[in-house]
Amino acid sequence: MIEIKVPPVGESISEVTLLKWTKKDGDYVQRDEVIAELESEKATFEVNAELAGVLKLVAKEGDSLPIGAVLANVDETAQAPAAGAAAPQAAAPAPEAKAEPQVAAAPAVAVGKGVIDMKVPTVGESISEVTLLKWVKNDGDLVKRDEVIAELESEKATFELNAEETGQLQHAAKEGDVIKIGDIIAKINSDVAVPDKVAAPAATPAKTPAQPAAVQAPVTAVPNDLKASPVAAAMIADKKVDPKSITPSGPNSKILKHDVLDALAHPGKQAYAGNDLFTRNVRKEKMSNLRKTISRRLVESKNTTAMLTTFNEVDMTRIMDIRKQFKDKFKESHGVNLGFMSFFTKACAIALGEWPAVNAYIDGDELVYHDYADISIAVSTPRGLTVPVIRNVESLSMADIEKTVLQLAAKARDNKLTMEELQGGTFTITNGGVFGSLMSTPIINLPQSAILGMHKIQDRPMAVNGQVVIRPMMYIALSYDHRIIDGRESVSFLVRVKELLENPELLLFGKDPVKTLLEL
Repeated sequence: MIEIKVPPVGESISEVTLLKWTKKDGDYVQRDEVIAELESEKATFEVNAELAGVLKLVAKEGDSLPIGAVLANVDETAQAPAAGAAAPQAAAPAPEAKAEPQVAAAPAVAVGKGVIDMKVPTVGESISEVTLLKWVKNDGDLVKRDEVIAELESEKATFELNAEETGQLQHAAKEGDVIKIGDIIAKINSDVAVPDKVAAPAATPAKTPAQPAAVQAPVTAVPNDLKASPVAAAMIADKKVDPKSITPSGPNSKILKHDVLDALAHPGKQAYAGNDLFTRNVRKEKMSNLRKTISRRLVESKNTTAMLTTFNEVDMTRIMDIRKQFKDKFKESHGVNLGFMSFFTKACAIALGEWPAVNAYIDGDELVYHDYADISIAVSTPRGLTVPVIRNVESLSMADIEKTVLQLAAKARDNKLTMEELQGGTFTITNGGVFGSLMSTPIINLPQSAILGMHKIQDRPMAVNGQVVIRPMMYIALSYDHRIIDGRESVSFLVRVKELLENPELLLFGKDPVKTLLEL
């Protein structure tokens, strides 16, 4: 019997939440098979079986578990189910399988509206073209209405294209093509009927025994000194990622899904060390529309604003104490973790109300002020940086902020953000601390006039009441446009944010902290 424990998932993370068991108690699992999904305050990740055997669950879904806690046990002495044990279930669909060719043999029935032109939809006011990233369905495939057929990328986000009718798909563009809004990307012959069981062959008995081997096959492409979860291995094979460029974070140096995503998001991290052969290779990759837009806007921001950065530092002791004291009750009341972002976002919303110039921007010869705080949160994704917006933060509770941040971050990772969620922010917060940054000068997100940079929490010796004590400190930076924000306003804004964070009870408007945290 071996114990499956919660693995270390980050320098400052002490606990995780068990989101979901993907295997049931008593199931026989294979080595490296995903058995559970966990969530930390920064990300979700998978846990894999370390050996093959019978799974015995210890923790329950929704439990908050410290790093190193036992999640489950695996009885590696238990025998795998006999190959014939599952045969009756696998064989049961056989009569249907024989009849299926007859069902699929009559596709050419006039059931639709003829050939339908699939055009690139309008995806934003200023966007005139998109890039075809990937065909999800092959040319000639039979597709159903609303089924995803392709992935497209605009200069601001990626999105999916769905079939407008049921029928046979005909490609009109190739992967990598740049296509204008309104142009035809595909055609669908809706007069070709789609059998109800068009997907049935994937589940036929003949393929059932081979399924585990097919899932595990990509692992063979990983070097012997590295291991990968089935999902990570499939991604490595699909995206053709060099395993040497991936930093494994799983137990026993195992590569997990988010490790592959991180390698895809930061290709510059690929190390030269470990290459046995001398090389002078040079690789060229076409710049995506999103990367082009990021590049253009950053240069535009530097060239059109009178940008300065002012710094301060925050003693995070009080916030860390509050999170430690109330995290369980907060999670129980609201279903989300009490993270750092809600404190910073709320503090900025209050300070923006007191220093409105920081929340304004220049429009020609006019200054546009906002009587609300729509705060953009910078999120790193495999395709680049995105900044989804949290609306009316001044009116949201701490729990509402945490829930919104979680939803937007998940959408950003899955490329599901809508144009409405990416437009209209009045101020931005970016957190380089999640990558280990101790100090930086963030660039203003146009047309906004200021951006707050969070950084790594670092224990440092501080002078407190004449004594040297160790405190968890964070440098914070405010980059601002000096054309609209004066030095007094920028420094005062940052000092106010520091004051609110070091005295978090001020965020609760003078109410009882215990009661208010549970109400918020």
